[in-house]
Amino acid sequence: MNRLLCIGHRGACGHEPENTLRSVRRALELRADGIEVDVYFVDGELVVIHDAKLERTTNGRGYVARKSLAALRALDAGHGERIPTLREVFETVDRAAFINIELKGKHTAPPVTALIREYVTRHGWRYEDFLVSSFNRRELRAVTDPKIPIGLLLTRPTRLYALSARRVRASAVNPAARFVDARFVEDAHRRGLRVFAYTVNAPAEIARLRRLGVDGVFTDYPERVVGG
Repeated sequence: MNRLLCIGHRGACGHEPENTLRSVRRALELRADGIEVDVYFVDGELVVIHDAKLERTTNGRGYVARKSLAALRALDAGHGERIPTLREVFETVDRAAFINIELKGKHTAPPVTALIREYVTRHGWRYEDFLVSSFNRRELRAVTDPKIPIGLLLTRPTRLYALSARRVRASAVNPAARFVDARFVEDAHRRGLRVFAYTVNAPAEIARLRRLGVDGVFTDYPERVVGG
């Protein structure tokens, strides 16, 4: 049985404010294999935040995409943390884990592609250090470098999931954990696709997915996967 990879969901957001450098560092301390973050492209910069609006995770109000970078960076994202840039996440991880970048906002694919290329060509990273994922097929198709691994986010996989995966040249599918069963895992593996399930916190569910041969899980509590 392959080892179940642990992907820290928005860092280690069960312990620290999500999508902050503090959360990323905590996930690394807990020995996560991968770090998942969410990005928008705002004012010429890739910023790391999940929601389209600011209210839930910061002391700001309004839509992320309508703010300037300076305004976003002035906000408190929890415990005095700023909204980080994706570059800051790369520098914090420093190849200690792979990075799953979820494309949330519009037009994020080109700058994410450019930043990954920069770190591969100039800073000694490998394409395998990244996984770019999204529910938005259009954004995934805009990742033009074929060397960048793609993860297709799914809720409940349909019979056509493999066609969608092929169209975005995905190497992984990321479904909601509650819909993952043995048939789906076997079918995905037969097609050469890895399976990373989200978001898995209950020890019993972690154990179930491990038995099914899932390749990895996204979790708010990395220690529950690493120590299992």
